[in-house]
Amino acid sequence: MEKFVDTLGVLTVPNFTVHLDEVILKTGRISRRIRIDHPRAVAVIPLIDEERILMVRQYRYALGKDTLEIPAGKVDRNESLYDAVLRELKEETGYTAEDLTPLISFYPAVAYSNEVIDIFLARNLKKLCEPLDEDEISSVEIVHLREALDMIKSGAVKDGKTIIAIFSLFVGVGNAGG
Repeated sequence: MEKFVDTLGVLTVPNFTVHLDEVILKTGRISRRIRIDHPRAVAVIPLIDEERILMVRQYRYALGKDTLEIPAGKVDRNESLYDAVLRELKEETGYTAEDLTPLISFYPAVAYSNEVIDIFLARNLKKLCEPLDEDEISSVEIVHLREALDMIKSGAVKDGKTIIAIFSLFVGVGNAGG
């Protein structure tokens, strides 16, 4: 177990806080750790039908390129997970869903962040409007599930939450809330 000694620096931005902490390792050696306090997040697999899903293409600054992902985003303060899923689905795709099912929850970066992502399955979709988040989303694409799996296998899709979500569908994981 590592023992916290002191916070050496803090960077606070609208969506998370980064701490640079000094710790004592179990060997007695002093080290530094980065710790990111991050709000909970949601992601959703919007099923058009049993064979096709909606995915979003968006530019990711840290990578310097577009990625193809499932819709996702942070949960706002005092917002339920279900409300967050429906909001993100509408903002990023222009759709809503009549049925939401929790699929799986996971920690995407346990070495330095406390973020939890809850993935949901959305069925009975209804088109409401055009996507609202034009600054973030380049396009909304209908993708066959087998094609999504092939894109993961080929390395064309590398986003962790998308990989976990698609694999979860194929292995039958479900209802793991956390």
